[in-house]
Amino acid sequence: MQALWTCPKCGRAFANRNQFHFCSNVRLEDHFAGRDPQVVATFNNLLEAAKKSGPVKVLPEKTRIAFQVRMSFAAFSLRRHWVDGHVVLARRLESPRFRRIDVISPRNQVHVFRLHEPSEVDEEVERWLREAYSVGEQQHLKPRVQ
Repeated sequence: MQALWTCPKCGRAFANRNQFHFCSNVRLEDHFAGRDPQVVATFNNLLEAAKKSGPVKVLPEKTRIAFQVRMSFAAFSLRRHWVDGHVVLARRLESPRFRRIDVISPRNQVHVFRLHEPSEVDEEVERWLREAYSVGEQQHLKPRVQ
């Protein structure tokens, strides 16, 4: 895999050279202001679950907080009473907990969900994050050995 490209303005690293993005100077704490305590706890549980797969870069942006390895694999918008999130998977995964699935490409499918309480970050959500983490590592792009 090629080295990551770093934006000369904001210092964020990307898997693709000249990746379109908005440079941000938002702090993580800015996303917590005015949120119910269970929203912040839910986010913290999501972060801890993602870290079970390996190191995670937490990228606070204007409207969301992204989790990244080589590429972003999950993102969350903290609302006053809930967390809207998505994971990027290399396949379509059915679950009644997904609000919708957006197909970006055959191997990049965005699975959208909403969580209201920290306890909703359960084994199923941990599996989503584990699979999404491998997409963030771009494991799905490596040739398959036969």
